[in-house]
Amino acid sequence: MTSNGDTSPMVSRCQTLQEAMQLMAARGLESVNVIDEHGRTVGRCTWRMMLRAAADGLDRSMPIGEVLTAFSDKWETKQEGVCAAMPMSESDSKATNELERLRRELEETHRLAETMKTVLDAAYEGVVVVDEDGVVREINRAYCQFLGIRREEAIGKHVTEVIENTRLHICVQSGIPERGYIQKIYGQPMVVHRIPIWRDGKVIGAIGMLIFQGVSEVYEIFRRLQELSREASRKEKQETEAKPQETAASAPKGIERIIGRHPAIAAVKQMIRRAARVPSTVLITGESGTGKEVVARAIHEAGPHADGPFVSVNCAAIPESLLEAELFGYEDGAFTGAKKGGKPGKFQLAHGGTLFLDEIGDMPLAMQAKILRVLEEKKVEKVGGLSGTEVDVRIIAATNKPLEEMVRNGTFREDLFYRLNIIRIHLPPLRERKTDIPALLAYHMERMCRQFGVALKSFTKEAMEVLVHYSWPGNVRELVNVVEWLISMVEGEKVEREHLPSYLSTVQPAASSLPNGGVKMADRWKEMVYQSERERIAAALVAAGGNKAEAARRLGIHRSTLYEKLKKYGL
Repeated sequence: MTSNGDTSPMVSRCQTLQEAMQLMAARGLESVNVIDEHGRTVGRCTWRMMLRAAADGLDRSMPIGEVLTAFSDKWETKQEGVCAAMPMSESDSKATNELERLRRELEETHRLAETMKTVLDAAYEGVVVVDEDGVVREINRAYCQFLGIRREEAIGKHVTEVIENTRLHICVQSGIPERGYIQKIYGQPMVVHRIPIWRDGKVIGAIGMLIFQGVSEVYEIFRRLQELSREASRKEKQETEAKPQETAASAPKGIERIIGRHPAIAAVKQMIRRAARVPSTVLITGESGTGKEVVARAIHEAGPHADGPFVSVNCAAIPESLLEAELFGYEDGAFTGAKKGGKPGKFQLAHGGTLFLDEIGDMPLAMQAKILRVLEEKKVEKVGGLSGTEVDVRIIAATNKPLEEMVRNGTFREDLFYRLNIIRIHLPPLRERKTDIPALLAYHMERMCRQFGVALKSFTKEAMEVLVHYSWPGNVRELVNVVEWLISMVEGEKVEREHLPSYLSTVQPAASSLPNGGVKMADRWKEMVYQSERERIAAALVAAGGNKAEAARRLGIHRSTLYEKLKKYGL
């Protein structure tokens, strides 16, 4: 029997049970015809058969032709009438419920996939997604239009065959995000983001995005901002202060201070945004070196007190006898050796801004009572003073100690704990967010190389594997120290595995993790270093409007060095 003239839905006998179930669930079908490779109908797959297959626990990847064979003469033909006449058994009922759940799940997955495709195609920016092998798995309409290709021509191909001068496959290998890089496509410089996709501690792909249609568009936006600034004020003083302001503006502020995309850090960023909106006291907890002061500054800079001062006090570093005078200040002649005329305390210095009390768990009990009084009355009284002074201060405290346990032991005041613990932010240790290690290493390497005026260094894949698998007991502080040590000790532009401190090198990277052999991998990473430096120089030239002296200043290198590199890279 052929399918000629038959308009019923059909599936191939080679298709899987899962695909047949998806088709029937999506269209609400009771049955579908099964055809062979010649288009002849060889059987019929019914909803009842799907029900029995689910109840029997058949593998959903089984070809539908084998499912027909398994059920022929066994159930579909002999028991059809019996099952219709007899009441549904308990196993049939369970199977029905399971199949209904699967149907709803498939429908939801289908709707989600359609929604994501709509969002991608509606986006103005070009978006491409590659897997761990660098093969294109998704590309949106905007990118296809820019490249002048159809989606079908890109899907399944290696990204280097689709996009000119791409580094997405290198981003997958390194796990380091590349934001705001310059990439030439069809001779036009483009601004791009390359973001690795992590799952279970492993990079499984990467996302590439065209942020603007070209560097010229970025430069035009920058030019308009300059015009607005000149229109706001044309005073000569503002012209002389333009460069310091530009340098300060380029430094990360607020939430941008927090480097990482791990879910735990994403939750911390969300808490920072919420805490910044209100003046409530914040308590930051976490191991030493996790960046508690960085989070405190981010809250300060993102909140209404951003224009005020940020004053930091390490409660563990100041002797108990001097802590009160340091926090509250003192009057003239308050004690022997006191500075003539007195001195304001940290609370007064932080008026209109934020006071960060680091290591609050090390504060003596007597001082805890005085701090509590200041928090409740919003007034401070200097040592030797007779009256209080009102202060408007946002309090952020931090500790690496278990305050709840200290409260139970009587070493920390319970009333002060509840007064501080209004908004609680806990920072996870670095070993619990290993996917952020490549981004942190790249960020601090670039920052310090620029600060010290040395050529940018990059990590080989072998070195990165060691650094990612290390436990980092000192957390981000230890990572920063390691980066600074590498900048000082490594002569070349590549950080190899043998360059790392010996205590880090206990982790042996698997030999299977080095595709194409060691020589090819070294060549690829050498190319990666050259390409990265070339793109950074090009970006600096664009930002400086072609001014080589200004570009050299932005890169943190001498102008003669810049000329040598321009010649080297043909820029």
